[in-house]
Order: sequence, then C-alpha cells, then structure tokens
Amino acid sequence: MARKPTSKETARKPNMREAILAAAEELFATNGFNAVSVRDIAHAAGANPGSVTYHFKTKDGLLLEIYRRHCGPMNLRRSELLAAAKRVRDLQDRLEAIVRAYVVPAFTSGSDLAGGGARFTRLRAVMSAEGNEVARKIIAQTFDDTSHAFIDAIHESLPHIPRTDIVWRSHFLLGALYYSLVTPDRVSRLSRGEADGNDAANAIEQMVQATVAAFQAPALDQATPARRRAIASSKT
Repeated sequence: MARKPTSKETARKPNMREAILAAAEELFATNGFNAVSVRDIAHAAGANPGSVTYHFKTKDGLLLEIYRRHCGPMNLRRSELLAAAKRVRDLQDRLEAIVRAYVVPAFTSGSDLAGGGARFTRLRAVMSAEGNEVARKIIAQTFDDTSHAFIDAIHESLPHIPRTDIVWRSHFLLGALYYSLVTPDRVSRLSRGEADGNDAANAIEQMVQATVAAFQAPALDQATPARRRAIASSKT
C-alpha cells in the first residue's frame, strides 16, 4: 500500500514548486531559455532534478507555467479594461482608453502573480529576442488572442488607418513597454534627474499620449510627397 505523505511533506510541496518557478524565472531572464538546464534550475531552487519533472514534466512545461501564472491576471485585467474602453462614445477618448487599457496592467501588475514586474518583463524580452521555437509558441498561445482584440479595437477607432499599420505601431508599443519596465533608470539619467523613470504613473501617461499620437499618424501610403521620395530612394 502506498505511503501517504506526511503533513510536513504536504506543506513542503507547494513551497518547493514556488522555489522552482522563482529559480527558473530568474535563470531564464538572465541567461535565456536555451542556456539553462533542468539541473541548473534544480540547483538554484535547492531541489533535485526529479522535483522539477514531477511538478512541470519538462523545461517547456515550466516556461509555460511561468507565462500562465503571470499573464493570466494581466490579460484578464486588460480584457476588462478593453470592454469598458469600447463603450466610450467619443472616438478620440475611446482610442486613449483602449491604449490605456493595454498599458496600465503592465505597470500595475507588478506582483509575482500578476504581470511579473521587471524580472518577468526582462524574461519576456529575452524570450522574444532569443528566437526559441518553444518560447515563440508559448508567447503566441499566451498573448495573440488579447493582441488581436486590441488591434481590432484600435482599427475600429481609426478605420482610415490600414490594419497592418496598426499592427506595426502596436509592435512598437510593446517594445516601449519592455524597455520602460526593464530600464527605468535610463530616463532618470538622461533627464539629469528631472524625471523619475520609476514613477509608474508618469510613465503610463507619457506612453499613452505618445502611443495615441503614433496610432493617429498618417498611414504609410498617405505619406507626404517628400516622405514618399525618401522611401522610394531607400529602396533603390
């Protein structure tokens, strides 16, 4: 007959699972996914490799759980805010509300279980840059539905802008989010201390206003004659 775990062992399991998740997140954010082994994660967590496979099956499963636990709450909050934003009648105000619905949860979901703060944002940036197929699939699985919803909502507010242009501009917004969350000290340094890069409220307002202006810029096929000539010459 199988031995039942003691109360001490039962209490230890959730703690070990959390320790493994925290260790993996830190290692992935620092070294990337490819360079980190299950043994590395186990060592950093004070566990044995069997504990990693017991809780998460594979390293891929561990990365997927990291994304799920951080991004589930963030995506839910974004969806709630987006639903409210789409009810705004004025198109200008609606566009700003949509952008704010995307930006705010990334800044305010800074706890370990809701958005991940700087460490998880750094991990996301590393995963995106690494080009790992496993990470690409997890990122798509985690974010594509929400991203499509925001792109469609923005396109409804700016129907004269081609959807492909909106995709590009939302792509730039994501890069701005990554950089602002991971390297806020750069703002403080380059402003010579006049701005605080760690001031989340100000960062949100700056990003929302800049992004709204970017989305409202003329479409690429509506460029001025001088810009069209510059684009044409760059292709020759």
